[in-house]
Order: sequence, then structure tokens, then C-alpha cells
Amino acid sequence: MYIVCLDMEGVLVPEIWIAFAEASGIPELKRTTRDEPDYNKLMRWRLDVLKEHGLGLPEIQKTISQIDPLPGAKEFLDELRSFTQVIVLSDTFEEFAMPLMKKLGYPALFCNSLSVDPDGTITDFHMRVENSKLTTVKALQSIGFDTIASGDSYNDLGMIQASKAGFLFKSPESIRASVPEIPAFDTFDELLQAIKQAMV
Repeated sequence: MYIVCLDMEGVLVPEIWIAFAEASGIPELKRTTRDEPDYNKLMRWRLDVLKEHGLGLPEIQKTISQIDPLPGAKEFLDELRSFTQVIVLSDTFEEFAMPLMKKLGYPALFCNSLSVDPDGTITDFHMRVENSKLTTVKALQSIGFDTIASGDSYNDLGMIQASKAGFLFKSPESIRASVPEIPAFDTFDELLQAIKQAMV
């Protein structure tokens, strides 16, 4: 039995932090896991930048409310869910992701959570488990699923490489070049066909 595990940002929706960097006028916040493979280090740095600028969850949520899924993402998900189980595996946070999940038709989402003060200051972040994407894929395999995984960033490589089939999607050339053995696609039609082929 198959289950497809998809990254969220960069695959189904635009990168939240890039959108917020543009909305807030803080270009350094454009740094993502495409640039910094160590997610804990990246998040600690982001929280420091937010604190320095006096920004918190309300400002980020205002930006998120204006983000739409990537063109074709909902149709891709709908088609995929018509013939297999799908879980969105993301290092993002419930407090960020729920408005986007609504626009995608509420697929199953496994992500993380934030600690937020009453004034909206984000004080900490809590990862569900360490290395959550790879850990989740291995757990699904342990209960009888064959996993097929796709993502765009360094933090997706573990789940892609551990799966029966895995694909890069809309990845930068630097990541593609580091793992040339992983098929890479740029359109939802290509990815859908690759997933179907992997299930044959």
C-alpha cells in the first residue's frame, strides 16, 4: 500500500518566509532551507531577526492570509488523493499553515508548533520529532506503507532517499547538482506521472 509524502513550501505553496521578507522589507528573511540545511539554526536566527524588528505572529499571519497555493497545486493534490493516500510533511508550524491547508482542501498535514506570548511575540518553536520528515517516512514504512516522497530542499533529501521512489520538485540547480541520481521535475503533470509510474 502506497502513501505519498509531499513537502509543503516550494512544492504546494510559495515559501512563507520569502513572502514575509518581501512584505516586511527585511530581505535577510528570504533565507530558507534551500540555503541553510540546519533547520534549528535557521529558525533560531529567524526568531532573533523578528525580535530585533519587533515583529511577531500577527504580522506573519497577515502575510500568510494573502498567499495562494502555487498554480495547479490544488488540482494536483485532488488528482493525487483520488488514487492514493497523501500526507503533507512540513517543517512549518500549525500557526502558519492552517489558512493554506484550507485553500488546498485540508490535506493531512504533519508539522510543528510555536510558543507565542499574548502580545504575539514568537518565543520558541517545537519540532514534533527530530528530523521529522525522515522519521515520519520510516514510521509509515514500519506499519506497512511503501512511501513515495517529493520536496525541493535539503531537508527533504532524507525522506526522498529513504522512500521506494522519490523526486525533487522545483528545486534550485545547486540541490539538483548535489544529488544527480534523484529525478527532478518542474511541473505538476510531470510529478503526477512519475508518482503513477512508481506505483506500477
